[in-house]
Amino acid sequence: MNGLHLDNIAITAGGVPLVALSAHIPPGETLTVMGPSGVGKSTLLAGVMGTLPAGFALGGRLRLNGRELTGLPPEDRRLGILFQDELLFPHLSVGGNLAFALPARLRGRARRARIEDALDRIGLSGFATRDPATLSGGQKARVALMRMLLADPQALLLDEPFSRLDTALRARIRALVFGLAADRGLPVLLVTHDGEDVPPGGRVVQLGG
Repeated sequence: MNGLHLDNIAITAGGVPLVALSAHIPPGETLTVMGPSGVGKSTLLAGVMGTLPAGFALGGRLRLNGRELTGLPPEDRRLGILFQDELLFPHLSVGGNLAFALPARLRGRARRARIEDALDRIGLSGFATRDPATLSGGQKARVALMRMLLADPQALLLDEPFSRLDTALRARIRALVFGLAADRGLPVLLVTHDGEDVPPGGRVVQLGG
C-alpha cells in the first residue's frame, strides 16, 4: 500500500522510552503530530529521517510506497523536510540554492529553464540572481519549499515550518505547502504545537500532556 507507514515506531534514549507511534499516511494526506515543546515531536521526525543523534535508538519499521526505509541512510530515503528556519545557503544565489537540489545530469540551458520554471511557480520569476539575504521571510520560505520539492521527495516532513511567519503570510505559505503536496500525491507528516497549522480534514495525533 502506498504512502508513509510508521509501524510500531518507538524511540528511546539510553533505554528510556520517548516517543511511540503507529500510523499510515496515504498519498496526498497529512498527519499532524501535536504536543508541547520537549515532548519529542522533532525527535520523531529525526527518527523518520534517519538522523537521530548518538544515544537514541529507533524500533519498529518505516516504509514508503512499499519500500523499506528502516536502516537506510538519510540521503536514500527520498524524504523532504522543512524546518522553522529556511536554511538557505548564504553563499549561493536564489537560483544556486534551487540548483543544489537538481540532479547533476541536468545541465546548461535545461538546468536554467528548470530553475526559472520553479521560481515562476512560487511567484518569484526573475529572482534567480538575487542574494537570499535580500528576500523577505515569505520569499525565503517559498524558495526553501521549492528547493525541497526539486529534489523529488516521495514524502514531506514538516517541523513547525510556519511558526516564524506572521499571521497573513503563514496562511498563504501553509496553503502553498499543502496544495503542492496534494497535487503531487505526497504524504505529509507535520509536527506542531499550534492547531492553526492543521490542514482542513487532516488527522491529528497528540503526544504528551
